[in-house]
Amino acid sequence: MSPTKAEIPVQPSAPDLEILGDQVTIHPGGYVEPPPQDEASERNLVEHMARFRESPLDFLREISLHVSGTGWRAYDDVIGQPIYYQGFSDNMKAAVLGTRMLQQRIQDLADRRLDAEEKQGLFGQDLEKAQRRSARKEEIVTSLQEVATTLTDGMICKFESRRFIRGAYYLCTQLLTRAYHQGIHVSSEEVLRLRSVAETAAKNKHSIIFLPCHRSHVDYVSLQLICYRLGIALPTVVAGDNLKMPVLGAFLQNAGAMWIRRSFGNDALYTTLVQSYIDTLLQNGFNIECFIEGGRSRTGKLLSPKFGILSFLLDSVLSGRVEDAIICPVSTQYDKVIETESYISELLGQPKPQENLRDFLSASSVLSLKLGRVDVRFHEPWSLHSFIIEQRARVSDVNPSSALSDPLSRESRVRLLRTLGYRALSDINAVSVVMPTALIGTVLLTLRGRGVGKSELVRRVEWLSDRVRAKGGRVAHFAGAPTSTIIERGLDVLGPGLVGTIDDLPETTYYAVDRFQLSFYRNMTIHLFISEALMCAAMYTKVKQGGGPENQRISFDELYEQVGFLSFIFRGEFIYPTAGLLPNLNRTLLGLESDGVITLARSQSSEKRPEPLHTDSNNIVSIELSPAERKIGRENFDFYNFLLWPFIESTWLGAVALMSLTPPAPSQSETWLDVRKTQETAQLLGKTLYHQGDLSYFEAVNKETLKNAFQLFEEEGMIQVRKSSSKNSPSSIRLSSEWTPKRDEQGLIVPEGKLWDFIEKIAKSRREGKNRRDGATVSTRVIRLADLVGKQLYESAIVEGDGENVESQKRRGRRKREGDGRARL
Repeated sequence: MSPTKAEIPVQPSAPDLEILGDQVTIHPGGYVEPPPQDEASERNLVEHMARFRESPLDFLREISLHVSGTGWRAYDDVIGQPIYYQGFSDNMKAAVLGTRMLQQRIQDLADRRLDAEEKQGLFGQDLEKAQRRSARKEEIVTSLQEVATTLTDGMICKFESRRFIRGAYYLCTQLLTRAYHQGIHVSSEEVLRLRSVAETAAKNKHSIIFLPCHRSHVDYVSLQLICYRLGIALPTVVAGDNLKMPVLGAFLQNAGAMWIRRSFGNDALYTTLVQSYIDTLLQNGFNIECFIEGGRSRTGKLLSPKFGILSFLLDSVLSGRVEDAIICPVSTQYDKVIETESYISELLGQPKPQENLRDFLSASSVLSLKLGRVDVRFHEPWSLHSFIIEQRARVSDVNPSSALSDPLSRESRVRLLRTLGYRALSDINAVSVVMPTALIGTVLLTLRGRGVGKSELVRRVEWLSDRVRAKGGRVAHFAGAPTSTIIERGLDVLGPGLVGTIDDLPETTYYAVDRFQLSFYRNMTIHLFISEALMCAAMYTKVKQGGGPENQRISFDELYEQVGFLSFIFRGEFIYPTAGLLPNLNRTLLGLESDGVITLARSQSSEKRPEPLHTDSNNIVSIELSPAERKIGRENFDFYNFLLWPFIESTWLGAVALMSLTPPAPSQSETWLDVRKTQETAQLLGKTLYHQGDLSYFEAVNKETLKNAFQLFEEEGMIQVRKSSSKNSPSSIRLSSEWTPKRDEQGLIVPEGKLWDFIEKIAKSRREGKNRRDGATVSTRVIRLADLVGKQLYESAIVEGDGENVESQKRRGRRKREGDGRARL
């Protein structure tokens, strides 16, 4: 049986910090239920601001306090390097433009241009050639300096006016507390530790690099508010220039945003300019905030790290240009994320709308919503320089002759960068708090049946809370408030658009209305149970066959193989424990045995596994569901499966979509298809299969998971992708020859070969239900649909190819006429 609440050792959480007005008070850990009669006493990091309609005099008084800078609002004695003074931007611009790296790059680009012009004979061969070349170089350098100056001015943040930031803090706090009416919560222990680290970093002139997860635009607003209120120097926030819109762009730039392009391409000057700016910030001890996932997560779980800006930060320290920097991973969790509705539209294939101020301010009418609270947690900061030394020593100890032990080698840098990225993500997961809405969403989406009664919902939320704590996770608890009250508050935040209620029954019943959007909140918990989910999904290959316990028993070797396969295909989706496959599997098996979910049969002989088991017990021979788990209807075993099944479905769909890339005829085997259209076709195929009952989860058609699946297929050589260097020319794709299925005499795709075996191996762990069974009929129907959409893809490619040939001929004609014209001149 699973352990009861009393049996699970719950680590005491640090008290939360309450800041009301100018007073700082420490309260018991977690959110404290406010007295029902006095909602204004709610304890948040940000104070409750006066409303004009409720108290116009207090409203005007608060504005005057912020504008005049009374007390802590002055923000004139911050922990960190001086910011917000007249001339800050000019000083920063001069420092960036004066870096040796940037000046050397300008000289190199000028010399490269001169060499190209000289080959064209533009300087002649007379005695004045050197003079003309020198004058031309001066002209090119001046032009490049002007370009660099313009780019720098548009890129750097502009900490100029302290009065501005006082007003900005007041405005942002007003907006945020209107949307998130329970405010921002932090751990007092973490905040006090952060202040101490900031003081030490300021003395050593070291920067703090905040690495938060990214789920909402509110992420950077909340971190800036926290730093301001705690008197820590605001970080420079690395932001995509898609937010550089009129009015808002200038506001954000003065509040700390530095603008960078979404893609650098082959622009050597711009790349060097960004590195020079990063170096300047770190050399002078200015704090930086960088979202390690790149863009916002549309699925609720952490995304794989993006190594763009992270590589600039690492290179600054690795090269020795910067002595050290302090890494501080940050977790930001929400009761409800403002943008989830737009995320679902994007995941279903609708194009991402262009950012604009009106949509930014009116997203879901956020100014009048009550979305609960924001919970921000800070991992213990650590030295980037010490991290580099530790990683080098580890590689040298394991394999001294390896190229990875050479700190200057490309392989060593790539390994360091990847380790840094995943270390930061692991730290974010370690301090993340599971919100009540995530608990409710997870429970509703991991139960069989249409809905759940209130008493059962309470029981399962308590069980899940205990499981989260037992796994070392944190639950946002509400002090002495009963679970039923917490659930009611969570349901109010989620709203009837996500969770429906049926009241005219013997017991109030709840059901998922928008399962796709609710999956965003379920995915906030999956990182805690990924090992259990992989194991149960592998074991399900036997359980789904039915029959007695003997028939559903799986050998350790079979389990090990399927867990390894699932771990392999989801390596781009999830962050695994670092111990390795076999130790993690052993630990998971022992944990589930202790919880009463499974029964392990151990060998009494000296029988050996292919690798030694890292456990003190005898070798595990086979695994099966425990009698206790069978008695309760497999509810705990199914819970872990329900977490992973949507991702299994999506990867299976992506693999089936590869069948559509099978050339209709041998003559088309060299045809390249548009990558974007191919992925859109995969979504269309998925929607068809879902509505026809061959796909269990509609969320399996989401764009992000399918994109990850295609990335896996490319890495494994299943497909060939030809990248495009131009925005106007799309990337293209085709099946690798060894993975291409064959066709029979009637021209139908034959369900055999490497690709089909791969699809079948994924299918072994797919969920089966009343309306779907794997079998020959399903295989035939799925392949027929894949072939149908594939032929449409090829027909489109042929039409577009003919159009491209016409355009190519026109371009060649224009170039020939231009060449003839130049020849005549």
